[in-house]
Amino acid sequence: MNQKHTFKLIEIKQLRPGMYIQDLNCSWMDHPFATNHFMVKDEKRVKEVIALGVHEIYIDIAKGLDVEGEALSKEEIRHKVDVQMAAIAQEIQAEPRRVELEQEVARARQLHGEANRIVRGLIHDVRLGRQIEIEQIEPLVENMIDSIFRNQDALLPLARLKDHDNYTFQHSVSVCALLVSFARGLKLERSIIKEIAIGGLLHDVGKAKVPDNILNKPAKLTDAEFGKMKSHVVQSIVILHNTPGISQIALDVAGQHHERFDGTGYPNNLKGDEISLYGRMGAIVDVYDAITSDRVYHKGMAPTAALGRLLEWSKFHFDPELVRIYVKCVGIYPTGSLVRLESGRLGVVIEQHEEKMMQPKVRVIFHAEHKRYLPPEVIDLAWPGGKEKITGHEEFEEWNIDPKRWVG
Repeated sequence: MNQKHTFKLIEIKQLRPGMYIQDLNCSWMDHPFATNHFMVKDEKRVKEVIALGVHEIYIDIAKGLDVEGEALSKEEIRHKVDVQMAAIAQEIQAEPRRVELEQEVARARQLHGEANRIVRGLIHDVRLGRQIEIEQIEPLVENMIDSIFRNQDALLPLARLKDHDNYTFQHSVSVCALLVSFARGLKLERSIIKEIAIGGLLHDVGKAKVPDNILNKPAKLTDAEFGKMKSHVVQSIVILHNTPGISQIALDVAGQHHERFDGTGYPNNLKGDEISLYGRMGAIVDVYDAITSDRVYHKGMAPTAALGRLLEWSKFHFDPELVRIYVKCVGIYPTGSLVRLESGRLGVVIEQHEEKMMQPKVRVIFHAEHKRYLPPEVIDLAWPGGKEKITGHEEFEEWNIDPKRWVG
């Protein structure tokens, strides 16, 4: 039997000892386990998984017990998601760029480096007990908004470039940039976008109060450690409440980005519209950036795959309409992702077409079948008469391609 067809989606109430969990079906941030797949050995482990608040999980019937009755395979679920993605691709996200990509790239690189330096210093100051000064980050936020409004394909791909030691502040910069794109796609007022961006930049300041050995632990967290990890949200709220000039919008982003649409999130188990628009936006962007990022204990997934998971999880965890709009904002194949073309060549997406989301501009760099680099060549897949098209997304690591060489 094809191994992929051994993965089945079951309701959490069907889980029992002897089953092998292939996928907990939630972001790695929402569970304390060191891995997403493991054998369920006893009732204690069943209760631990149920306590996560997930409604459905994937099991591998080749490694453990099967479920009684019918259950959809992982491939069938993926097909449903692909159909959703294709439908979204037919909708035009009418937020045209204002300048050509080449005009914005250098500014975006400089801005990204400046943002990382500022947030690193900010988190360092919080650790020392110093107060955050909003006036110091407002010019940075304004510049990031300006860059994304001019051409978001310059700054957003840089959000993917992180290293393990600096993840916390690099993640904050990425969430800020992605939230600006999201808010722009929702056609929110510029003044509101600014406050959302500030909330994104500061949403994880509470992690400055969480010990590094817990933040970066490459093993299962104890209940106490997981509680300490989750406490970063309350810590962020406390820190920001004591920050002069902070807005309620920014507080909502920081204080509600771990709430879930079905009420299973934290710290307040808010549900549906009890979560502000800004908190619901923050939850989507925070998870997207986290699951596409490499950590010591977690391999990031390709952006297109991550968008598919968000669509799947929006059945319970996220606002479904907001997830759909977010996919439109970043593209089916987000800028900076690696894709395979019909010819067998691999290319990095360098620019989106608002009206043709399945046909971005790509820089071809590698031949998958010949396993060798090619002279870089930019191809606009939307060009009339072009013969190439995307057949799927790929992982940089699988082909031993360094994204930092080709992204940005």
